[in-house]
Amino acid sequence: MYFYLKNLTATQQIGALFIIVFGLLLLSSIVAFVLSLREYGDDAAGDLRRKELKSLDGVIRTSWFMMFVFWVGWVAGDWVALTLFGLVSFFALREFLTLSPTRRGDHRSLVLAFFVVLPLQYWLVGTEHFDMFAVFIPVYVFLALPLTSALANDPQRFLERNAKLQWGIMVCIYGMSHVPALLMLEFPGYNNKNAFMVFFLVLVVQTCMATQHLVSRKLQRAPVAPAISQSFNWPSWWIGIGVASVFGALLAGITPWVPGTAFAFSFIACVAGSMGHFVMKALKRDRGIPSWGSEGNGVTGAGGLLDRVDALCFAAPVFFHSARWYFDL
Repeated sequence: MYFYLKNLTATQQIGALFIIVFGLLLLSSIVAFVLSLREYGDDAAGDLRRKELKSLDGVIRTSWFMMFVFWVGWVAGDWVALTLFGLVSFFALREFLTLSPTRRGDHRSLVLAFFVVLPLQYWLVGTEHFDMFAVFIPVYVFLALPLTSALANDPQRFLERNAKLQWGIMVCIYGMSHVPALLMLEFPGYNNKNAFMVFFLVLVVQTCMATQHLVSRKLQRAPVAPAISQSFNWPSWWIGIGVASVFGALLAGITPWVPGTAFAFSFIACVAGSMGHFVMKALKRDRGIPSWGSEGNGVTGAGGLLDRVDALCFAAPVFFHSARWYFDL
């Protein structure tokens, strides 16, 4: 597949990828639909199977959405893709904070997060100020937000409130903004085909998550941390990482790398994404909720948007900065 994709023009690569991805997603959707028709008991095992199936369905839906963003970004341009990902960040952060209690003293910090930090972060991406983009939130925003809260004269649960807001900004804005940032990097000899890098990242991470979910259903191994996740176990995790990394190596023809390097970058992205997804599960258990959507329906009406993009929010920064380091950009 590597040599086949490498020898195609950009337009031909688009057509080939459309056929490959559409076929894989259609097959995955059919499998998920067939599994949903099965009857599960009302016991704990049945509830677990329904939750796992719902999680798998979320991964597939996210893959459809991200593929849509890829095609839009390719056809309409980078700034349209930036706007779409900015909206994803907005609604994901809203979902995160809606299920976390806030006080009156947090209102100014919330306004700052949604209407100053978020647009500035994406503006830095669009204008290719990558050095400032990398430190704007971890350095400047993390100083400004607690100061804004302190000036509100409300010390009650001050540390918890600010940690919650900062964590939400890091995941939903900082992490997600690294996906469209890939569109702006100038990879040597890549001929402005950066949309393929977004496609590559999304596809390998989603492949990893879907494979991990499917394998965990079959292996029936003891979970690593049952209080956090009943489905996470090391064998299924390694299989998910391995399958997605090999798939990434096969897709090396659409990247500026050879198969071995593409495998390494796929491995890095999948480890970061799957571990990030596991961390977000721990946050949900801390909040006492099964998903970021209330009763399975997110505040966006999307059925828990953050559940669908959390792995990508962790994988994208690691992938982006590793690529910058590799190419010395």
